[in-house]
Amino acid sequence: PVDSDLSVMYGMPVTVAGADRVIQAAVLARRYPNARILFTGGSANLIATEAKEADVGAEILLGLGVPKERLLLERQSRNTYENAIFSKAMIAPKPGERWLLVTSAYHMPRSVGLFRKAGFPVEPYPVDWRVGRVLDFDGISLLGLRRADIAVREWVGLLAYRLRGRAPDTKT
Repeated sequence: PVDSDLSVMYGMPVTVAGADRVIQAAVLARRYPNARILFTGGSANLIATEAKEADVGAEILLGLGVPKERLLLERQSRNTYENAIFSKAMIAPKPGERWLLVTSAYHMPRSVGLFRKAGFPVEPYPVDWRVGRVLDFDGISLLGLRRADIAVREWVGLLAYRLRGRAPDTKT
């Protein structure tokens, strides 16, 4: 939901599509004042890795009123698989704890599958919806192409993780 490189470049949080993931996390933090908030995300860049998504996300959450002592930051991960592995290692979730996974609805099947396969039992909390109840076809438009791009990326990601044995073989 954030562009960590642009955020570093401009010295302020820069959000991109999916910013409601961070906004909804702040809403949930207010609704559940005793909940801990984990923001997971390092840098997917292969060269410059000093800009971390978790740092920018934390800056936004702090600006939205989430107290610093409630925030946990996982800053090492470069992809969804590592989000799951590093988050589980950091949190060490205990039986009976309830952890919500807040991410884009289109990204939820891959994310939940990877977290659960890593042994981190999360509950899906989808946000950032891209279509309504009725699938609206945009034809050949920039929005339609963007949606197709997102769908192809998620399907390729699911297939790649499944072929590497990182995702569960069944639907989640």
